Amino acid sequence: MARDVEALDLPAWSRASGPSQGPQCRDTMAHLDSEVKEECLREDLRFYFMNPCEKFRARQQIPWKMGLQILKIVMVTTQLIRFGLSNQLVVAFKEENTAAFKHLFLKGYSGSDEDDYSCSVYTQEDTYDSIFFAINQFHRLRNLSLGTLGYGESEDNRIALKVCKQHYKKGTMFPSNETLNIDSDIEIDCIHLDLEALSKDPQDWKNSSFFRLEFYRLLQIDISFQLKGIDLQTIHSRELPDCYVFQNMIIFDNKAHSGKIKIYFNSDAKIEECKDLKISGSIQKNTQYVLVFDAFVIVICLASLILCTRSIVLALRLRKRFLKFFLEKYKRHVCNADQREFINQWYILVIISDLLTISGSVLKMEIKAKNLTNYNLCSILLGTSTLFVWVGVIRYLGYFQAYNVLILTMQASLPKVLRFCACAGMIYLGYTFCGWIVLGPYHNKFENLNTVAECLFSLVNGDDMYATFAHIQQKSHLVWLFSRLYLYSFISLFIYMILSLFIAIITDSYDTIKKYQQNGFPATDLQEFLKECSSKEKCQEESPAFLSSICCLRSGHKNTQLKSPDVRSLTDDCPSRCAQNPFVWRPH
Repeated sequence: MARDVEALDLPAWSRASGPSQGPQCRDTMAHLDSEVKEECLREDLRFYFMNPCEKFRARQQIPWKMGLQILKIVMVTTQLIRFGLSNQLVVAFKEENTAAFKHLFLKGYSGSDEDDYSCSVYTQEDTYDSIFFAINQFHRLRNLSLGTLGYGESEDNRIALKVCKQHYKKGTMFPSNETLNIDSDIEIDCIHLDLEALSKDPQDWKNSSFFRLEFYRLLQIDISFQLKGIDLQTIHSRELPDCYVFQNMIIFDNKAHSGKIKIYFNSDAKIEECKDLKISGSIQKNTQYVLVFDAFVIVICLASLILCTRSIVLALRLRKRFLKFFLEKYKRHVCNADQREFINQWYILVIISDLLTISGSVLKMEIKAKNLTNYNLCSILLGTSTLFVWVGVIRYLGYFQAYNVLILTMQASLPKVLRFCACAGMIYLGYTFCGWIVLGPYHNKFENLNTVAECLFSLVNGDDMYATFAHIQQKSHLVWLFSRLYLYSFISLFIYMILSLFIAIITDSYDTIKKYQQNGFPATDLQEFLKECSSKEKCQEESPAFLSSICCLRSGHKNTQLKSPDVRSLTDDCPSRCAQNPFVWRPH
């Protein structure tokens, strides 16, 4: 026993040198640990910036997300086309009914509007005839209309036509003596004419004191009535019909007192749920199929939304690891450009399109079930989402160098273009205000700020130039001369100078991108970090042979055979060839 103890006793020099080698061993282990972390981070970064095809070739990882996006494109586009065809029927029904109402209730309507109003009258007799004509047509509607129309109830639950007139409170006027005495307070008088009153002798209500108009005091006459209709053309598209409520108003505008009364016709169509629909055939079954299809689109978009959100979250974690490592090793912060590389803007676009598609699909299902009738909002949601989906296709074309030029050029030129547009916009606004205040009374394209801006934008694109010059009224020689200087200077400045500079900015960015593609892009800190180990084989040659065994000892997987080289925990610092963890993280 003593012999064994003596045999285990170490020499004095060995015992003396043992403690001195401890710190050196710990330094070696710390150095190896740092190399392991760096290698793991580099592998994760290299895998993150691969496209789906490269990930498949490198790790045999099926690009589920790309396949899901392709399926979503097909589904969303099909949904949009079906809804677009249905929406066209709705819009056509409203517009055709409005045109029919104008022919029914406006005396002398020619079929086309005069400017922004429907028609006009110039004598007192024509004014009375137009008012009485509209009232009589309302009374005889059932015997006149070709559509599926019926009377609607007014606010007080009466089937009636409401006539209101606005006029100054009191006053006297003698134009020959240039004498005027007007109380500017406005009075509003109204009368309801129901079907029973209209069925009596017309002279009874025509001779009413209400219709004795004093035109010098008269401002406006409003004739409002409500009609109901059913859109039967949807049956041909195997859809349930819609029930409409038309709130119509005829306005006789005499506010200008210029001897011309403008007549406006406004029709506000609202879709309501039909109370009792009994339709035999296959329409109900077709509606159920459409609802199932919309539900499937929602499921696809939810899956896409979850995957893209997950990728962004994991990318932010990877960026946090890289920023921490870079600060510890190089003692400086990563530039903002490299930090933005981790945020895939295409994923953000996909998330926005998914949210819009889900909202639009839910609204479409409610419209299909006749619980809601907001076609316009649904069209905006589905249309915008489909736009974003198809714009996202450019991402996959960007994997090829020849197609990637467009994306890179847009990214490089966008900041410069925005700054340039901000400066050019100031000049554009100046011309807009100037043209409105000077040329507005003499040219219909300059009547308000909106039309002025549209007219000038058309001129920039070379549209309708001669008509803009020719329509300037020559009643004032000074205004006519100013209009020539105004238009010539605007066209010369924007087409020959500003537009050329705009194109030059984009061309310069394109030339820069082409040179970079030929000679290589400037390397950033992130790219330099990835280039330090350009291939997996080189990394394995540079790493010590015992690095793997040390790593496996630290992870508690000693003598464990590796099943998959592609999985790694968020907190695991070992290379994937050394350890396996059930909590897998890989950026997609």
